[in-house]
Amino acid sequence: MLNFKKLILIFLSTIVWSIGSLRADEGMWMLPLIQKLNIKTMSDMGFKLSAKEIYDINNSSLKDAILQFGGGCTAEIISKDALVLTNHHCGYGTIQKLSSVEHNYLMDGFWAKSREEELPAKGLTVTFLDRFEDVTREATDALAGITDQKAKADALKTLSDQLTAKAIGNNKFLKGRIASFYGENQYYLVITKTFTDIRFVGAPPSSIGKFGADTDNWMWPRHTGDFSMFRIYADKDNNPAEYSKDNIPYQPKKFLTISLKGVQQNDPAFILGYPGRTNRFMTSFEVKETSEINNTIRILVRGIRQDILMKDMVADPKIRLQYSNKYAGSSNAWKKSMAMNESFKKLKVMERMVSEEKTFTDWVAADASRVEKYGHALADVKVGIEGRAKLQYTLQYFREALSSIELTSAAVRYGPKSEESQKDARPGPPSVSPADFYKDYNLTTDIKVAKAMIKLFKEKVPASDLPEFYKTIDSQYQGNIDTYVDDIFSQSVFVSEEKLKAAQAGDQHLMEKDPAFVAGKNISDAISKLNRDIEQYNTLYAKGQKQYIAGMLEMKKGQAMYPDANSTMRLTYGKVLNYSPKDGVIYDYQTTLDGVMQKEDPNNWEFVVPDKLKELYAKKDFGQYALKDGRMPVAFLTNNDITGGNSGSPVMNRKGELIGTAFDGNWESMSGDIIFEPMLQRCINVDIRYTLFIMDKFGGAGYLLNEMKFAK
Repeated sequence: MLNFKKLILIFLSTIVWSIGSLRADEGMWMLPLIQKLNIKTMSDMGFKLSAKEIYDINNSSLKDAILQFGGGCTAEIISKDALVLTNHHCGYGTIQKLSSVEHNYLMDGFWAKSREEELPAKGLTVTFLDRFEDVTREATDALAGITDQKAKADALKTLSDQLTAKAIGNNKFLKGRIASFYGENQYYLVITKTFTDIRFVGAPPSSIGKFGADTDNWMWPRHTGDFSMFRIYADKDNNPAEYSKDNIPYQPKKFLTISLKGVQQNDPAFILGYPGRTNRFMTSFEVKETSEINNTIRILVRGIRQDILMKDMVADPKIRLQYSNKYAGSSNAWKKSMAMNESFKKLKVMERMVSEEKTFTDWVAADASRVEKYGHALADVKVGIEGRAKLQYTLQYFREALSSIELTSAAVRYGPKSEESQKDARPGPPSVSPADFYKDYNLTTDIKVAKAMIKLFKEKVPASDLPEFYKTIDSQYQGNIDTYVDDIFSQSVFVSEEKLKAAQAGDQHLMEKDPAFVAGKNISDAISKLNRDIEQYNTLYAKGQKQYIAGMLEMKKGQAMYPDANSTMRLTYGKVLNYSPKDGVIYDYQTTLDGVMQKEDPNNWEFVVPDKLKELYAKKDFGQYALKDGRMPVAFLTNNDITGGNSGSPVMNRKGELIGTAFDGNWESMSGDIIFEPMLQRCINVDIRYTLFIMDKFGGAGYLLNEMKFAK
């Protein structure tokens, strides 16, 4: 086996030499390596920033203005008093929680006219990056010889706690975690600071912030004002603190300067953000699993459930508010899965992966030392993926279908806990409180979903994999699923907060016999068993994947080899650029308010245009935000390399000034998480001028401009 020092030398050599063939439009680059890998190329492209102006652990830099928003998005600070800009769809869940039928901020929009009117966003957090520390040697030593996935996770958690304590000392406001890169071939300790007193400042109505909704999602041309604003509050010492009326706006180390000069074709543009997950080292076996199992099941199941939700949402304003966020979260991945499968076929992704694997296999076979290191890599991946196929199929139906029944999920969440489950409980995100759950729960909608999902699951999953309650359906209800569902919903104490409270105050053992709890426990037990059964294949797959990626790094020395996204801050740089989706068609790089009016359809909720916006358009009252020809810009394209998690990321010009906010990718490149397509892959961004126009002219919140800094 290659010793550790030699492996690290090869690894670092691979990274450094990759500089020669970088494509500036591709890559989610690690901040500690910008000076070595990226800054020269960026300078050649016309960027005017030094590496330390982007990432510096000793002085303020652009990374100090960028934050992870709510755990799944990115946001940026745009004022001296910690005004935060992100996407409307990133703030969507928080705005929905703050809304009621009487004060529907999702539907109608909201702008605080003073600091006192800003609304506390309960449960929302923002997290700043403090620094990265390379801990590859320590992690490699700690994990040596461990193959069991749970044991590895435990060992890594122990090491993370030890290294974090050493790194932060007595600073109670900092936290640390170890993140792996390059398929667990490299590790960094990521030090962060999290703020919990976040307040909602404002957002446009959904007719602007979600204009085009499902129809336009993942599509270009785009005309969505996808933005919302929040503010970070801190204690008197400028440290994180729980909500208090005595807290004051956080004073950031850095906030972004805003440019109103706009964009032109080929202008340099870069993004700092928190991309969630990519799989650029994926094999053909994984592509097949993703397409034929994961995506196919997700498309089918969510399509059925979403139809049920949408019919009820259209029929009742209260249900629409209750299920808006649930529907949006479901439909986003549903449509992306469709686009991904289409891209897999059109771009021949499977065939390209097979070709690359053959190249790798031939390269390995040409050297005995490579055979020793990497000879089993692809075989292990193949056996792992193919061995778990049947289990993965059933598990995906459990996740997508039965786990979407809210009543049975709530019964397990709020019902009695066994000693075993208490003992095995692991730290995780805080559970939804009963009050929050039932606020957004509609019984009749859930009954419809439950009937459809239980029927679909029985139709698609082998009888041997059906959870226990199907036997009850057959023996006590003569196979009638509708009657069974009606009964458990009529008998369960988990259908309302009032009944749940009454049951919790009584004999807990009675809750164990609740039909919804029994069904929910059947589902969770079956999922637990599937996860245990699949573990042996996942362990083999993880081993093969690590060796495969290590081998690819060595084989492709001299090529661009950035690590996959893993929810750590990354840099991507490129330029403003149009594209041609098919022969004879060229999509311009910019859209304007003209397109909003052209798409208007008062009979379709996705394309309703507010009267005030139409009035501003008719008067051409665009102020300082208009293009030179008098039109109002809305969105623009760049070829930056982004994925989920980058939503809300700042798009910056050559000087590091804010010109827009990233919010989507384009339909034609939905295989981009696996293969970057330079001719097709585009990042869709809200033009900062449209954001400020809507805030100022439409929303009447122009006073916020006074705390911002604008480029001259």
